[in-house]
Amino acid sequence: MGLFNHIFDERDRCRKHFPAIHKQTWGSTREPQFSSIYKQLPTKDDYKNGDKERFSCYKFRIMNLGFYIIMAAQFFSALADNALLIVAIAMLRDMQAPDSYAPLLKTFFTVSYVALAAFVGAFADSMPKWRVMLISNTIKIGGCLLMFLDVHPLVAYAVVGLGAAAYSPAKYGILTEYLPHRLLVVANGWIEGLTVSAIILGTVVGGMLIKPDFAQALLGFNFPLIDTGIDSTAEMNLLIIGVLYMIASALNLYIPDTGVDHVPLKKNPMYLVHEFTHCVKLLWRDKLGQISLAVTTLFWGAGATLQFIVIEWARVALDMDLAHASMLQGVVAIGVAVGAIMAARMITLRKSVRVIPLGIYMGFGIIIMTLVPLIPELTILQSQIILFGSEVEVLIDLKLGISFVLLVIVGGLSGFFVVPMNALLQHRGHVLMGAGHSIAVQNFNENLSILIMTTIYALLIRAELHIYWIIMLFGLCVAGLMILIKKRHEANQREHDNVAHLDDLNSH
Repeated sequence: MGLFNHIFDERDRCRKHFPAIHKQTWGSTREPQFSSIYKQLPTKDDYKNGDKERFSCYKFRIMNLGFYIIMAAQFFSALADNALLIVAIAMLRDMQAPDSYAPLLKTFFTVSYVALAAFVGAFADSMPKWRVMLISNTIKIGGCLLMFLDVHPLVAYAVVGLGAAAYSPAKYGILTEYLPHRLLVVANGWIEGLTVSAIILGTVVGGMLIKPDFAQALLGFNFPLIDTGIDSTAEMNLLIIGVLYMIASALNLYIPDTGVDHVPLKKNPMYLVHEFTHCVKLLWRDKLGQISLAVTTLFWGAGATLQFIVIEWARVALDMDLAHASMLQGVVAIGVAVGAIMAARMITLRKSVRVIPLGIYMGFGIIIMTLVPLIPELTILQSQIILFGSEVEVLIDLKLGISFVLLVIVGGLSGFFVVPMNALLQHRGHVLMGAGHSIAVQNFNENLSILIMTTIYALLIRAELHIYWIIMLFGLCVAGLMILIKKRHEANQREHDNVAHLDDLNSH
């Protein structure tokens, strides 16, 4: 609640010192036009000359409403992304595609992040962030339409990835424009918590959509006097996901401009490549930047691979089909959400590096997944519930219950350590090079990690290596790399105390 308490403090300060401004910005039932508010914003000179109260009133009025809209837009966009992944996997299986094609969906999705990394950051900084997010969601809708028109799921999902690559620098970059750096951990906690909530619901929605009985019920619904032309489960699923993207696009229209000056997009692509290369070197050379970037790079590569590991592990260890195994991704996401929220409440920017050991514990927690088959099958709960008008049997045994707890713990550890690291990385990037370029560098490294790790996983599956061996190698790799990162940070600190320069009290 730190973010919202801070907003309420600003509201009360407005009420006390500037009652007229307070009535306009907080007490009015009708929202004033954002353009008129920004015309009245004080200049930097006014701020330096002591008019900080009026500046603060307007800043937090815009941030308050804008932050809620950003969260809502991100929720629906991420919800559609994750539901589409499950639907795309089901479409591949219906096509009798090889099992190794499923992780390749993520590979194709992330190609744009890596290939266009030099350009998307500059693109995000060249115009208001809401416009970048709207264009990006429109591209995602185009990818969904291609899949609807029977284009191969790998190709269509790559187009969705193109939209996501352009969306990400704007989504995270706008936080640094709205907030002082002391609130970045809190804001990231809320954004990541909401994103993970969308992952949970998205995997559940995707799992429900591919269930034959639920899909047939949807297909059986007809609009009076209207022929929709929808006659297959895949078309119905893609139509529903397309509507989710449209909702996200509509919300993008209401994200206010932050008033930050934008850098015109350079027309020479080689200049952008050179500038991006410089930014990559700059962030990796920064003592705190390199640690936070290494952690988040490893986390996102491991997290993307874990999505597919959980599905295959659930099939082998728990005898689950795709519809039910996809629900387990939601279980991991619940843990991530809990960890993210706890980090937002407990960890400040200066304390962010203290969470690094949790990444080591997460790696060993993944290895424990291989012990689940040794647990005896003992029924804990057996019941029947009514869901969407149909009777559903709920059966939870000891093995499944312990699996749920283990996945929540793994997710919780990852959420607790990645949110502070993400905030630290955003702060260092914003200081060194600007929000859009910083997020583009972050996306390049993180998605290169996803590209490499999911491709290795696909090759191991093609080589028919047992999933338990893959899990063992995966867990040891995560734990080992986190130990190396921890030792690197300790060596940096012995050389110079960089953490002491992180200020939790003053805004940037």
